[in-house]
Amino acid sequence: MAAPASAFPLRRKRIVLLGATGSIGESTLRVVAAHADRLELVGLAARGNWEKLAAIARRFGVRHVGLFEDAAFAAARAQPAAFPPGTRLVGGLAGLVELAQLPEADVVLVAVVGTTGLEPALAAIAAGKDLALASKEILVLAGTFVMAAARRRGVRLLPVDSEHNAVFQCLAGHPGAAVRRIVLTASGGAFRDWPVEKLGAATPADALKHPNWSMGPKITVDSATLANKGLELIEARWLFDLQPAQCQAVLHPQSIVHCLVEFADGAMLSHLSPPSMTFPIQHALLYPERVPGPARGLDLAQTFALEFRPVDETRFPMLRLARQTMAAGGVASAVYNAANEVAVAAFLAGRIPFLAIPRVVEQTLGRIANVEPADLPAVLAVDAEARRLAAESIV
Repeated sequence: MAAPASAFPLRRKRIVLLGATGSIGESTLRVVAAHADRLELVGLAARGNWEKLAAIARRFGVRHVGLFEDAAFAAARAQPAAFPPGTRLVGGLAGLVELAQLPEADVVLVAVVGTTGLEPALAAIAAGKDLALASKEILVLAGTFVMAAARRRGVRLLPVDSEHNAVFQCLAGHPGAAVRRIVLTASGGAFRDWPVEKLGAATPADALKHPNWSMGPKITVDSATLANKGLELIEARWLFDLQPAQCQAVLHPQSIVHCLVEFADGAMLSHLSPPSMTFPIQHALLYPERVPGPARGLDLAQTFALEFRPVDETRFPMLRLARQTMAAGGVASAVYNAANEVAVAAFLAGRIPFLAIPRVVEQTLGRIANVEPADLPAVLAVDAEARRLAAESIV
């Protein structure tokens, strides 16, 4: 008589986590800890917080560890006892690429801020690893090349952003031709209810007070400008093979409905969960398995309202600019992303006011000719030029 399936030990899925010390990393660690019988961390990387990274490595017994910043890498190398015995420590972008190609890894979760994750993501794809993607800038910068590489290698791109993961779930079993549009929801960020006349005086401290989510500084500012939603619309276009006009956004202050998908017959499917990143992360890492997670689901015995509002693009010009870059194609989205990164960093440093962020981005878009890039180096060259011009406009 055959034993029940539960009697056989599961082979744990082995994970490399790039961006272990950030907010996505912290949520990922909660998921891994909750499913130690199903998930195993085999590689970790962070930008510069080596002490926190060392503590994570000790907690989970991880012996392949990387640090992006040179100074942090040097400091960590000087303290080998902080890491588990036998730890192999790698540094810089080359180190992240090396971790992304670990032979024992099944899935690489890229959760580093900005475009730093592009090379590791491509390296993971080339090595045949499934890619769990939390860094939306990767597809914004090089969507056509990343998606082509994934198709050639036959690997899965598993979306980790709550909105994209929600769309992924709603589309399951539905042919692409049946989809009329997708609608991503936006919380509206820290300033959604501020009078427009107050925005000129908004400080970085104000912008970082997100009403619903706990995220890093850059993405929290992007939420306040709605650049984050613009980047997500661009990413969704690549992930789900959609036309720009099929990708839309709506304000939803409660952050409970993460997407709506409208089909050709007019019916809509939506995805609901509390605003915790453990839900999409667990779905991506355990896909297609569903098991109880570390966070509680919605309690429908409690009274709550679901509110939706159209986006006022005069109040949120970054969303307007994102939609324009989607329609334009070429390198426009790469310019948008690069200029936004520079402008947000300048705002967080107190060098420009909040309302200067869209001005810097629009000026930079106007100074670079929009062409179809021949290859990835051409995109990277445009990215560098956009950063230079955006920084020039700030000085």
